[in-house]
Amino acid sequence: MSSLSSAIADWAVDLMESLGGPGAGLLVALENLFPPIPSEVILPLAGFAVGQGKLSIVSAITWTTLGSLIGAVLLYLLGAVLGRERMYAIAARLPLVKTEDVARSEAWFVKHGSKAVFFGRMIPVFRSFISIPAGIERMPIGTFLLLTGLGSLTWNTIFITAGYFLGENWEIVEQYASVLQIAVIAGVVLAVAYFVITRLRDRTEKDRTGVR
Repeated sequence: MSSLSSAIADWAVDLMESLGGPGAGLLVALENLFPPIPSEVILPLAGFAVGQGKLSIVSAITWTTLGSLIGAVLLYLLGAVLGRERMYAIAARLPLVKTEDVARSEAWFVKHGSKAVFFGRMIPVFRSFISIPAGIERMPIGTFLLLTGLGSLTWNTIFITAGYFLGENWEIVEQYASVLQIAVIAGVVLAVAYFVITRLRDRTEKDRTGVR
């Protein structure tokens, strides 16, 4: 683990020990607003805290997902209020934030729309910045909240659970975060594909038999 990740981990542990679930939620909200704070460290640590009895698994998942939503909504509102040009001007002045990351997120959103918001919650850097173009393009807030909530819930649950089962070896999650990321996205894609295929098969069967 790098010295930066180690320092973040120590700070995260102190905050979760002091505030419990709300502390985990606050950390994840900050991770959305400041991408250098990695969820790949925060979430497994929350799982480790669950294993230590400092908070429940339901509390950890609920609060971190709420934190994800709060952070995402703040960025959405910034994008909606400030617009493209002013957002890029602000991003250019922020330390550790690259304007090209914002531009890539916007291009991905324009190309993929709602799918970008959902799957963007499972990709480092995009996880934060995808909310900005959603706000700039004024995506319906209800749709944005639903997709962000579902994507965050999926991502948070996987990483918190991994941290819980790994215990004191939770940092292994960070080392294999890219592999877990691919596995999570692949699993979601397969689940959605199965749902769609099953629905289409049922509809075809009803049409063939004349059942309504």
